[in-house]
Order: sequence, then structure tokens, then C-alpha cells
Amino acid sequence: MSLHTLHPERVDEARMQAYSAFAPALINALMQRLAKCQGMKELGEVEKSLVRLVEDSDLAGPHGEAMKEFAIELVVSTLRNVREHPDAKHDLEEIDGRRTEGRSENPDTLEEQLQSGLEDSFPASDPPAVVSTAITGGAKDIVGTDEVLRRKKEARRKEPDTAG
Repeated sequence: MSLHTLHPERVDEARMQAYSAFAPALINALMQRLAKCQGMKELGEVEKSLVRLVEDSDLAGPHGEAMKEFAIELVVSTLRNVREHPDAKHDLEEIDGRRTEGRSENPDTLEEQLQSGLEDSFPASDPPAVVSTAITGGAKDIVGTDEVLRRKKEARRKEPDTAG
């Protein structure tokens, strides 16, 4: 039965049934989309706003207060389900509270401090590993870092002897 074939006296009744059947699903879909795009903080703000809207509305009729309670129940339960949905975007931790007092915000200073820290930690406590390959064609003279440094030192010592 379509809206065109519906008896005029049944239009309002059908409208109310449609609202009650589809409103929760529509609200749920909208809130899931919001949570996925904006995160939990924004979802909390929307929840407060919707509850305030329901509480402040002036409903005429014998069941006005009960309808408000049901509407708030709908908002709260829908948003609880949305928060538990795996696609909801969870807000990043606020790092301002964890930031070290007096720490520079200047990227150049931070880079300089990082470089200084790296230089102070070099050479590392574990020496680099010597790596060999399985390429055929004879033995290769594979040497470690210590041997390379020793050879460079010997070469420097021999330079003044050959020049003089």
C-alpha cells in the first residue's frame, strides 16, 4: 500500500508508525557516521545537545513526560551502541598534559637535540654484525669494523713516512 492509496484518515497514523519504525535506525546511522568521521568527543557533544533538546521541549498531552523519558532513553542507548561499534573513531590521547615542562616546540631545536642524543649514544654497545654473502668465486677478505679502523690508523701513520 502506497501513500497515494492510503485512506486520508490513516495518513497521520501511518506517519507516526513510520517515524517510530525508522527514527531509531536513522539516528543510529547518523551517529555512526559522525563517530567514524569526528570521534567520541564530538559524539558526546551531540548527545548533550540532543538530551537538552528533549528536556527543553514542551509537549502537550497526557504522556508528555513519559515520551521525553523514552526519547532520552533512545538517545542514550543509541549513542552507547555507536560508541561500542568497531568503526567508531576513538579520540587521540591529549598529550598536552604529558608534555615535559620547558620542552621546546621549535622543530629545529628538537632536531638538534635528537642529533646530539644520537651522537652521544654512538657507538652503540653492540658492535655491527659482519655480514657475508654466498656468492661463489673465491674467498673474500671480510673484515669487521675494528679491523677497518685499525687499517685506517696504520695508513695514516705511514703517510708522513712516505712523504718525508
